[in-house]
Amino acid sequence: MYTANEKRYEKMKYNRCGKSGLLLPALSLGLWHNFGDTGVYANMEEMLFTAFDNGITHFDLANNYGPKPGSAEANFGKILKEHLSSYRDELIISTKAGYDMWEGPYGNFGSRKYLIASLDQSLKRMGLDYVDIFYHHRMDPETPLEETMGALEQIVRSGKALYVGLSNYNGDTLRKATAILEERHVPFIINQNRYNILDRTIENNGLKKASHDLGKGIICFSPLAQGMLTDRYINGIPQDSRVRTDGRFLHEDQVEAQIERSKKLNDIAAKRGQTLAEMALSWLLRDEDITSVIIGASKPSQILDNVKAIENLTFTDEELKEIDELSK
Repeated sequence: MYTANEKRYEKMKYNRCGKSGLLLPALSLGLWHNFGDTGVYANMEEMLFTAFDNGITHFDLANNYGPKPGSAEANFGKILKEHLSSYRDELIISTKAGYDMWEGPYGNFGSRKYLIASLDQSLKRMGLDYVDIFYHHRMDPETPLEETMGALEQIVRSGKALYVGLSNYNGDTLRKATAILEERHVPFIINQNRYNILDRTIENNGLKKASHDLGKGIICFSPLAQGMLTDRYINGIPQDSRVRTDGRFLHEDQVEAQIERSKKLNDIAAKRGQTLAEMALSWLLRDEDITSVIIGASKPSQILDNVKAIENLTFTDEELKEIDELSK
């Protein structure tokens, strides 16, 4: 039986989520990859234990994480029941709905029917009565925003989620959604979006500024740009890399286009006494608008490496200028 490290809270940094009462660890563990049916169960256990032992209290999931969809939640639920149930009140567990989950017209996007049914399924897979944060996973161009926000309201009122969040929204839609949720007194506290040195979309679509103006937290996913902000591809594409073995989310031409830029960023990191991955995480966490960064991992040692990023969050103006120039 797993027993958590007694010193787990000594080094991790915790940030307030917008203007809410909730604190999130600077680093959160995402279960997008390596927790589905193709993963090794014992490795999943060790990654969750390593994360929690180092103060990572937030585990981020979605209904469709796998493969197959739903399997990451099912595996997490099994580990939670077997090893982590006594620590439930120390954990922040989040899940989402918005992408394809089941066949037919009711298995994606943002209808009341889909969101409520999906969360019921997620809770059953994880063996939970509630999640701490439930997100709408993507904007829906067809469903009225009032209906989607109304579903989030109903979910909170029913006790199935403590807080709600929005994922992959832009600034304008965020402002409209916030107005609806605030009028209904729904505890909307956080936005989840892709953000990293190489992807500045939330700076350009108004999401980052809107979150700041409205007092909402931001949690970033893909902080290492699917490995392009690590030393993994600096000398080319390894045969055992995800690009060669999977290729669903990261393609060879994307990596090849970034290799020279990654080398230069790696040089900046080396001068700081960091790996490129550590610097990429530190670059995000030095920003007061960023509440937490979601890391992914395929083995426990990667989690330990990423935790080192919180030790150096200070950048010189010259370093920030160089990084900005390389991100264009």
